Amino acid sequence: MKNNRTVAAVFLLFLAAALPAHAQSLQSITQTAQTATADGAASQSRIDKLDDETDTMTREYRAALKQLASLREYNAQLEKLIAAQKTEMVSIRRQIDDVTNVDRTIMPLMFRMIDALEQFVTLDVPFLASERKARVANLRAFMDRSDANPAEKYRKILEAYEIENEYGRTIEAYEGEMDINGETRTVSFLRIGRVALVYQTLDGDESGAWDKAQNQFVDLNGDFDSALRSALRIAKQQAAPDLLVVPVLAAQ
Repeated sequence: MKNNRTVAAVFLLFLAAALPAHAQSLQSITQTAQTATADGAASQSRIDKLDDETDTMTREYRAALKQLASLREYNAQLEKLIAAQKTEMVSIRRQIDDVTNVDRTIMPLMFRMIDALEQFVTLDVPFLASERKARVANLRAFMDRSDANPAEKYRKILEAYEIENEYGRTIEAYEGEMDINGETRTVSFLRIGRVALVYQTLDGDESGAWDKAQNQFVDLNGDFDSALRSALRIAKQQAAPDLLVVPVLAAQ
């Protein structure tokens, strides 16, 4: 019995001596495990960070590829546009050369047209003489303008010709001045196309008509005073339209 107690006491002493060492070892293991766990968490964090960075770089790379494809497509379109512009420039240069050649041909023609128009106005029945001569003078001035191209100049000449052409199809009444027996008087003119040009003083006492043969106005001696008063009122839209009776002097 005593021996058993002794053994028990020895075992307890051994156990008491071993427990601190075991606890110290267990604590060391626990600390090692905790350190390993912390290191593992840090490693996992670094792995997660690297994974995120890899995803970001992958997205950026794919975006860069798309942008590169877009740039290549844009450059291809730009090259087509540049090629088209070069072709257009060649065409424009050719057109400029053609216009230059046309200018050399058409400019003398336009000056001849103006000369012919001026001569026509000079030889025509002298209605609105100042206005028509001023139109010709304006054409000559317009031809000297450097800011007007040949097409604009030609259009102006055609407009002047059209105006002259319209005179032959219209009836017009207007006031002007003329010399009657050495006295400048205001009269009413009546133009019937280019067939007749007559005048009457504002008081209606004197009337005359253009005589192409004599190239001057001649006195009508009161033969058409009443008829001309009526015709002037109709032409001025002061009376209802009616048959016009005017003198027509036949060329000799």
